[in-house]
Amino acid sequence: MESGVEQTISPDLIGELRQRVGEDELLVGDRMDSAYGGDKWYAHRMPDAVVLATSSETVSQVLKFANSRRIPVTPRGAGYGYVGGCVPILGGIVLSLEKMNRILEISTGDFIARVQSGVNTAELQSRVASKGLFYPPDPSSREDCSLGGNIATNAGGPKCLKYGVTRDYVLGLEVVLADGTITRLGSRTHKNKTGFDLTRFFVGSEGMLGIVTEATLKLLPMPKYRSGLSIGFAGMRDAARAIKTVFANGYLPAALEVADEFTLAAALKRTGDKSLAGCKAHIILELDGHEKSVKSEIKDLAAILSGMPHLWLKKAIGPDKIEALWQLRREFSYSLRDTGLKKLNEDIAVPRGSLEKLFSLAASIQKKFRIPVACFGHAGDGNIHVNLMLDMENPMQVARSEAALDELFQGIVNMQGVITGEHGIGLAKMPWWEMATNPESRALHKIVKNALDPNGILNPGKFL
Repeated sequence: MESGVEQTISPDLIGELRQRVGEDELLVGDRMDSAYGGDKWYAHRMPDAVVLATSSETVSQVLKFANSRRIPVTPRGAGYGYVGGCVPILGGIVLSLEKMNRILEISTGDFIARVQSGVNTAELQSRVASKGLFYPPDPSSREDCSLGGNIATNAGGPKCLKYGVTRDYVLGLEVVLADGTITRLGSRTHKNKTGFDLTRFFVGSEGMLGIVTEATLKLLPMPKYRSGLSIGFAGMRDAARAIKTVFANGYLPAALEVADEFTLAAALKRTGDKSLAGCKAHIILELDGHEKSVKSEIKDLAAILSGMPHLWLKKAIGPDKIEALWQLRREFSYSLRDTGLKKLNEDIAVPRGSLEKLFSLAASIQKKFRIPVACFGHAGDGNIHVNLMLDMENPMQVARSEAALDELFQGIVNMQGVITGEHGIGLAKMPWWEMATNPESRALHKIVKNALDPNGILNPGKFL
């Protein structure tokens, strides 16, 4: 627990906060929705107050007040994180950016968008697509999550294989520091070496160094054409080798996803897609670019992969048909939910060449701890969602789950992988923070945190 921050806010302080932000922006008591106490992870604690910020100046006023009183402040976007990152574990103030949801500018000349932090990710993608532009980062929760949350966690998604993660699209930020200082970092240019790269320093900082209120994001030309392949396999080894073959032949798909036997069985039950029957591994890949080249490349790649062991191979030529393939991928999480088991979603990432080792590790954990394991995710960049599927009515299985996670994370670290590829540490990964980092790195984290937030008010109680 952080030292030096107050655990509750007195009525007098609530009154002072009300004077600073106004009645409409402040929620206390029965006016606070329970959602402000958590995200998609299971931890939950209600704050003493919620501020619905409508401007950077409001954010600044709240932080000036909180910093002077040493009151915890937990920034919140849309609340779609998976690691408890926006849980106000020490109470205090939840500072929500949900009402700062304006797309300020889309420039087709400069290939940038300026957005407030509360803008929905899918809305931005749709708006820029209508102008022939493309914002590639595509977390699975894009219909629900906000860009500020994406920046706080450096969110990824399937298209990150070819196009990169959120940090690769952040050109500039407006950030409010712990003492209330409003600063602008970066620019709208696509190259900038003016001093340290402080802009991307805040990307992935999980709301612990400052609060992002506005972002300038890089856009690309929208690819003209898309096609893909869907391939079923008798085993994960065959799928892993097919993935290696794709890269060995010089292809860089826009996305390349994999799913294991447990995930596919659940998807079969949910979707009724009979091609999944008897299928123990599955990959989807997409190529994009100009129509003539994409059609030629997908034909050649299908011929190469057809020569490898597989159960079936389907081509999806054109945007409409590739979208139908992705609809199956979008059903995976819902399919696992339908099992009635509790999903412990671990977004580990390993070096690309270690995929076979990862799937072997998952199989050994399933056998040793007698807990079903479902693996699916971004095979192209080694970021696989390894899900422990718990029967919460089986106390012995639940009791074994922590040891199973210990073995999973230690195995990942031994492969020179990382314990989180896109969700962040938050609360969920705190027990493995020291396992995943060296002492020098942890010390450097604390130096930076103390420099920017000496009173420890920003998102306290998390991994620092």
